[in-house]
Amino acid sequence: MPFKSLNIIEPILKALEEEGYTIPTPIQSQAIPIVLQGNDLLGCAQTGTGKTAAFAIPILQLLSADKTVYKKKKIRSLIVTPTRELAIQIDESFKAYGRHTGLKSTVIFGGVNQNPQTSALRVGVDIVVATPGRLLDLINQGHLTLRDVEILVLDEADRMLDMGFIHDVRKLLTLLPKKKQTLFFSATMPPEIVKLSATILDRPSKVSVTPVSSTVDIIKQVVYYVDKGNKNALLVEVLKNPEIKTALVFTRTKHGADKVVKMLQKYDIKAEAIHGNKAQNARQRALTNFKAQTTRILVATDIAARGIDVDDLEYVINYELSNIPETYVHRIGRTGRAGAKGTAIAFCDAEEKEYLRDVEKLISKKISVVNDHPFPLMDHNPVKAPKQQGRGNPGHSRPKPASASSRPKQWSSRPRSVR
Repeated sequence: MPFKSLNIIEPILKALEEEGYTIPTPIQSQAIPIVLQGNDLLGCAQTGTGKTAAFAIPILQLLSADKTVYKKKKIRSLIVTPTRELAIQIDESFKAYGRHTGLKSTVIFGGVNQNPQTSALRVGVDIVVATPGRLLDLINQGHLTLRDVEILVLDEADRMLDMGFIHDVRKLLTLLPKKKQTLFFSATMPPEIVKLSATILDRPSKVSVTPVSSTVDIIKQVVYYVDKGNKNALLVEVLKNPEIKTALVFTRTKHGADKVVKMLQKYDIKAEAIHGNKAQNARQRALTNFKAQTTRILVATDIAARGIDVDDLEYVINYELSNIPETYVHRIGRTGRAGAKGTAIAFCDAEEKEYLRDVEKLISKKISVVNDHPFPLMDHNPVKAPKQQGRGNPGHSRPKPASASSRPKQWSSRPRSVR
């Protein structure tokens, strides 16, 4: 079913054709007609399903319908999203799909000088894509008002909850007209999100596509069991594969991301980090370099990675597994997008085995284990077992072997089991 069958107007169809889009994804084919009818929408869709176009296309069409209103350049649609990267990506999509409509959009986020953003608002825009904090700041300064908003989108609502933005979202809701169309998207539906959606949506239509528990089948998933101290060595070993032209590497912490970058740079592997402690211009530069493949490895934390949309990204590496199994699905969803092939590699140490079991339970499948590698897991009980002596482990010196008299007594007669 082509986009034309969804009764999309010619200026938008032309832009979609220029972008190379011909067939809508399942969420687009289901959501676009609902939004065009003016109904509220509750959408459950994970990353990589084409969610942005599912709301951007019909919003552009609805706003284009009234020529007299959009010439006044009032803010008629507001899209609220949790991260700067995702806000930038959404704004780029509106600009791409709406290039022939005459509608204008701008993006608002913190961490940068506000003057370019306030200048765009003074000129006049139809659509604002924003993160909650900076948006409230500019409203309080008198740079914009939300009284003319006709269509509100809350995107990645579960992540806004995780990041503590729900209080800001509730503030924004009090500044918006009561009569408006609201579109609510979330990858997961925990009780808090269900409760929030019930307070802001009016008899919504519901669309659920690719639930978070089902990973994209086309993605090849493998796991390497490895001691924590040997993860650096294993990462360098894996990256010797010439097929890995670029890879997105996930760590749990900002500090951990920086450490991985420094280690890779010692091995002449061009790497940059992207996380919340980085200035916005540094984050954007790192992402631009990664998309251009001048940076081979982008090391990211989960929150910063929301909104990373890189064409033809084939490899995602979980340097550390998250204790939240849904996070694994979000991470690997950065590859295998729009039907492209992808590979998701996970490093799992002894302490992370439980996390891996939770992931496999969530996705209802066993992840293939790679046993043939130089750094197999030896310390199955990291609390009691000796520190693994890294063979060629970058950044780690080889410890001296302990003498027999100095070894802990529990080693003497009990062999370690291999699970």
